[in-house]
Amino acid sequence: MPNVAIMNISGSKVGNMELSEAVFGQEINVPAMHAYVTAYLANQRQGTQSAKTRAEVSGGGKKPWRQKGTGRARQGSTRSPQWTHGGVVFAPKPRDYRLSLNKKLKRVALKSALSAKVASEKFIVLDSLKLSAPKTREMVKVLENLKVKNALIITPAVDEAVVRAANNIQGVQTTTVGTLNTYEVLKYDAVIATRDAVEKVEEVYA
Repeated sequence: MPNVAIMNISGSKVGNMELSEAVFGQEINVPAMHAYVTAYLANQRQGTQSAKTRAEVSGGGKKPWRQKGTGRARQGSTRSPQWTHGGVVFAPKPRDYRLSLNKKLKRVALKSALSAKVASEKFIVLDSLKLSAPKTREMVKVLENLKVKNALIITPAVDEAVVRAANNIQGVQTTTVGTLNTYEVLKYDAVIATRDAVEKVEEVYA
């Protein structure tokens, strides 16, 4: 079973924790993680882009000049794409970019991402994350003690003090066990989780 050190917010080791093989010791499935990230990013797109085709712009009812004899290239409409104020070729239209994945694939992808962090020693477990005040400087101290700059912080439930303390730090994101997703786990260099959060992850995803 994977084994990680338990740290305190001062950066000192206070114990060890055995992680569940079913969640943190899985074979890393790269295709599953790729499918999840592709779908996640596609689902963030609003799909509200729109431009007019030659059928939608105004003008162009009359042929600009006769077909032959002028010395100029033949033209049939001022709505053609090569004209100023003409229509756009293959104009983008509002559309839904949403991709769907089944629950089993999502679970495999998340377990693979978590297992990859543990395998690369980028998964940090804290005994607790109690800050003296919900201030940015307090969270900065914790990150400095853990020697981490870019991290995803996982808590069992929404912790307002932790959220407020981490909100203004670039490269740091907070999440809960219930909203944990593969994209965010992979996006950040390190994953920091409280002991309670790890136990809840094992309970939910095992």
